Amino acid sequence: MPFDLGPGTAAALAIALLGAAFVRGYSGFGFSAIFIAFAALLTNPLPLIPVVFACEITMTAFQARGIRPHIDWRRAIALLFGAAVALPLSISVMLSIGVENARLAISAVVGLLALVLLSGWSLRKPIGTAGNLAVGVAAGLANGAGVGGLPVAASMAAQPIPAQVFRATMIVFLTGIDILSLPLLWHGGVVGTETIYGVALAFPILAIGVYAGGRQFLAASPATFRRFAVILLLLLSTLGLLRAGLGL
Repeated sequence: MPFDLGPGTAAALAIALLGAAFVRGYSGFGFSAIFIAFAALLTNPLPLIPVVFACEITMTAFQARGIRPHIDWRRAIALLFGAAVALPLSISVMLSIGVENARLAISAVVGLLALVLLSGWSLRKPIGTAGNLAVGVAAGLANGAGVGGLPVAASMAAQPIPAQVFRATMIVFLTGIDILSLPLLWHGGVVGTETIYGVALAFPILAIGVYAGGRQFLAASPATFRRFAVILLLLLSTLGLLRAGLGL
C-alpha cells in the first residue's frame, strides 16, 4: 500500500473517502476537510493532501456537465485570485511545521470553521468582489492544511445564494485552488509516485460516492445534510485536537 499504510488503516481511509465523496457530490464541499480530519487521527496527513487535491479535480470531471449552467464565474475568479496570493506562504509553512503540529493545525482550522458554519452567521445580501478576494485569501491560508474550501463555504452559506449556485461555484473554486496548490506541493517534495498510486486506488471509490451524493442532491435540499457534515467535521476536529494534545 502507498504511504506505508497497514491494511486496517487503508480500509478505514477507504470508508472515509467514500463518505467524504458522498458529501462532495451532495453539497459541493467538505470532501477535503472530512477526509483529512479523519486521516489525521490515523496517520501523518501531509502526504495525503496532494492525493486529496487530485481527487477533488477528478470529482469535478464527474460533475462538470450538471454544474455548468449554475456557476457564478465572477465570484469564483475573485476567490481564486485571493487564494493565489496566500497559497505559497500557506503551503511552505505547513510543510515546515512537522507532523504533530500539522495535525493540530488541521484539527484547529476545521473546528473553528465548523463553529462558524454552525453559528448561523448570515448576511443580508451577497458580498462584492473585494469581499470575495478577502475570503479567497483566507481560503489560500487554510489550504496549506487541505481545508481551503471551508472559508469559502462558510462565507457562501452566510449569503442569500441559491443552493445550485452555491454548490456549482464551490466545485469550481475547489478545483481551481487545488490546481494552484499541486505544483507548490510538488516543489515542496510532497508529490511523488505514491501520490499517483493513491489517486488510482481512490478513483472507483470517488466515482461511487460522487454519483450517490449527486443523486441525493437532486432529490432534496442540501441544507440538512450540510448541517450533518459540519457537525461531523466538528467532532473529527475535536478528536484530532485531543489526540495532538495527548501526543497519541
